[in-house]
Amino acid sequence: MFSRKPLETPLAVRRAAMDLLARREHSRAELLRKLQPRVSARSLLDAELDRLEEDGLLSDARFCEAYVHARSQRGIGPQRLREELRLRGVGSALVERVLQDQQWDWAALEAQVFAKRFPEGRASEPRERARQLRFMQYRGF
Repeated sequence: MFSRKPLETPLAVRRAAMDLLARREHSRAELLRKLQPRVSARSLLDAELDRLEEDGLLSDARFCEAYVHARSQRGIGPQRLREELRLRGVGSALVERVLQDQQWDWAALEAQVFAKRFPEGRASEPRERARQLRFMQYRGF
């Protein structure tokens, strides 16, 4: 299990970061947020995260792609993904590059999400139409 003792050596910092990365991809900002309370010197943490990036073990691009893939499979659209990734510390240029990739067909995903939630189709009543619109906006479309 992930121990909560202070991290005082480069090896301890690297091991703690790799323990987190073994569970799932993390952005650099997420690792900073999770490990900083346990590290006495911020420079030690920054140096180890730099080494992990150089070794190819930590990558914001890889995190962003994996996150977008996983969340889009659950019916989350680009606007919500953009905000979630911003909160996780991923740069906006990288987020836009990943979201604009040709592998994501946002219009098809939007139609699929809508059809699954509203099999009866678009509502004609203004109140029901507003409810449908709120749902799709919440999902990020």
